[in-house]
Amino acid sequence: MKRITTATLATGALLAPLSAFAEDAAPAINAGDTAWMLTSTALVLFMTLPGLALFYGGLVRKKNVLSVLAQCLGIAGLATLMWWAFGFSLSFSGDGSILGNLDAAFFKGIYGPEGKDIAFSSHLAGVPESVFAMFQLTFAIITPALIVGAIAERMKYTALMTFIAGWLILVYFPFAHMVWGGGYIGSTLGAIDFAGGLVVHMSSGFSALVLALILGPRVGYGKEKMTPHSMVLCMIGTSILWVGWYGFNAGSAGAANGLAGSAFMTTTLAAAIGGFVWAFLEFITKKQPSVLGFCSGIVAGLVVITPAAGFVDATGAVVCGIAAGVIPFFAVVTVKRKFGYDDALDTFGVHAVGGTVGTLLTGLLAVEAVNGQAGGAALFMKQLVSVGIVLVWSVVATAILAYAIKATIGLRPTADIERQGLDINEHGEEGYND
Repeated sequence: MKRITTATLATGALLAPLSAFAEDAAPAINAGDTAWMLTSTALVLFMTLPGLALFYGGLVRKKNVLSVLAQCLGIAGLATLMWWAFGFSLSFSGDGSILGNLDAAFFKGIYGPEGKDIAFSSHLAGVPESVFAMFQLTFAIITPALIVGAIAERMKYTALMTFIAGWLILVYFPFAHMVWGGGYIGSTLGAIDFAGGLVVHMSSGFSALVLALILGPRVGYGKEKMTPHSMVLCMIGTSILWVGWYGFNAGSAGAANGLAGSAFMTTTLAAAIGGFVWAFLEFITKKQPSVLGFCSGIVAGLVVITPAAGFVDATGAVVCGIAAGVIPFFAVVTVKRKFGYDDALDTFGVHAVGGTVGTLLTGLLAVEAVNGQAGGAALFMKQLVSVGIVLVWSVVATAILAYAIKATIGLRPTADIERQGLDINEHGEEGYND
């Protein structure tokens, strides 16, 4: 039996209040994890503004560059307003199979007693709920903005904003809940999507193709050159997207930990290899590796690795990068040419096809040691079912929205306005004053 001395009792008496005080005063927020999530949130917003805006802006003709920038800016504002009012709540509150509820509408619950920020998010331990809400907001901003690439240079601004508002409600909020918010795909079906292969890239990519088909091709498509007006802007935008994607993928770990480091590594490998392989295929087929080819391959690599980033190891990331350089390449170069649809900036070929490839490869290449998920036939079938759900849902919802808008306010400007350019006609400005 341990002997208790007077000194031991005295020391205990002195330390007891200090111990109790330490428990009360212990910081509830993990500073490192919170700092990383704040950084990741800024990086993902950086992907849209200015990354995606410059990437798409450089690929359109000079007369439409500001229209793309305005579309990205408008979507950022619209998505933010909707996210605050009800989008965050529908995506991440409640336990419905398809949608959440309105318990967190207008960010109810973001603040704790006496206006203090909630110490622990109900979604990320040690991170304020406000940070989690803002991190997810940046995903809700960039996802509909991706659709702009397919319909660039030929859709009315008012029609696009109306479409995006409806699309967020009918497509994005349900998928965010079904995959990440405790809904059917993630919780019941058991499919996995680390950072947005299903929620972001497939949903926007398939919707983009349907909207482009309903709109019809640009005036003069297939009859006149529609070359990018600035590959410099495109390359700068691509570089910003790559850097911002670390927030997208590594940030989806939810903490500054080893999983974030692994996702950072796999993201780098897939992006670099995707760009190299795409340009190599251009060299084989055309004898000229282009800057656009490098940029397209890098983005394809980032797209394919997105659902897999936190589930595969380095070898799996290399496989994803090679697949990204090959499969979307043929979707953009061969399939698009064969069927003749005007996916202006290849949103479908890169995001829908790339997101599908990445989602399916995740089911095969996931490594249990990375994040507790082992790839194989069972997981692959779950991934395949989830792909089917996203494809059908996105196509049907987009068709309903697009035809409704076409029948009411109309989708396209007049042919004369389209020929003159959207910048001067819809925004009263020009990107360049010669």
